[in-house]
Amino acid sequence: MATSGYSWTEFPTREALAGALAGAVAEKLAAAIDRRGGGLLAVSGGTTPGRFFEALSTRDIAWDKVTVTLVDERFVPPSSPRSNAALVTDRLLRNAASAARFMPLYQAAENAAEAASQAEAQLATLNWPLDAAILGMGTDGHTASFFPDADALSTLLDPAGARAVLPVNAASAGEPRLTLSMGRLVGAGFLALHIEGAEKRAVFEAAMEGNDKKPVRAVIEASPQPVGVFWAP
Repeated sequence: MATSGYSWTEFPTREALAGALAGAVAEKLAAAIDRRGGGLLAVSGGTTPGRFFEALSTRDIAWDKVTVTLVDERFVPPSSPRSNAALVTDRLLRNAASAARFMPLYQAAENAAEAASQAEAQLATLNWPLDAAILGMGTDGHTASFFPDADALSTLLDPAGARAVLPVNAASAGEPRLTLSMGRLVGAGFLALHIEGAEKRAVFEAAMEGNDKKPVRAVIEASPQPVGVFWAP
């Protein structure tokens, strides 16, 4: 299924999706390594990407030339069970991918705003743009940490914003967060949305068809190229 702004690919199983998405990302990273000497990947946390991380970790590419960062992160240390950095370390940065360089968003700062500024300074040393960015989506239609009830949501969703990393405060998020900006995400060479289950399919379809523009739709509409949506039941 293809429509304006995105292409839809569905798979019979979550394992099949994980393998196909891992293959697509590995191909993009390998091409970036050949073209400019290194690859830059941003991944999401949550409960969905575990199988994808494990599949990607075994792909035979020059991982020592790849930098991995996060699409977004909770303002919690990596020792927290809610840390996306911990998930990436446990499930992706293993096997062949253990050679990759990891650049977290979390910083041990006084607050999320200070942490975002520190993370931005560190990420400024990377070779932008992203070669691949893999988004997730919540049942409220948020993606990255663009929550519908976030403070200053219009700033978060501005593709022309100058910042690379932004702090996020939203009551529904549970704690403050850090997120890559809309501009950095839609500037990726390959931008994909990974969702699973009937509930998230229904949320996505409603977001794309309804009058209430959810953040996931704002990202798709801001992307200069079609976003690849990968779904399995």
